[in-house]
Amino acid sequence: MSGIVVLFLLFDGITKLIMIDPVVDATIRIGFPLDVIRPLGIVCLACAILYAIPRTAILGAILLTGFLGGAVASKVRLEDPLFSQVLFGVYVGVLAWAGLYLRDGRLRSLIPLRRGPRS
Repeated sequence: MSGIVVLFLLFDGITKLIMIDPVVDATIRIGFPLDVIRPLGIVCLACAILYAIPRTAILGAILLTGFLGGAVASKVRLEDPLFSQVLFGVYVGVLAWAGLYLRDGRLRSLIPLRRGPRS
């Protein structure tokens, strides 16, 4: 799961850095000016790198959650379709946290998932 998240973020960040036309058009349609596309790509790549490194993975997941929250808010403002567009950032965030939960014992000890009491 974590690998899928990292690959998606690397792809997203790199396409923003090299400013391919579909990414530029989509970002402008959302309402962001042209001159913030590359900085958004840098932030996306920084989140991906922090998330991919085990020592900084929790910090990366927290920053990634904020970054994806901004994407969701932007899509809500445009009244895009809920399940296919608006919630895409939520899906990525859930995958990121689930992957981190499975690979990081510190997080599992902080948030233990247990079954109900046995009878």
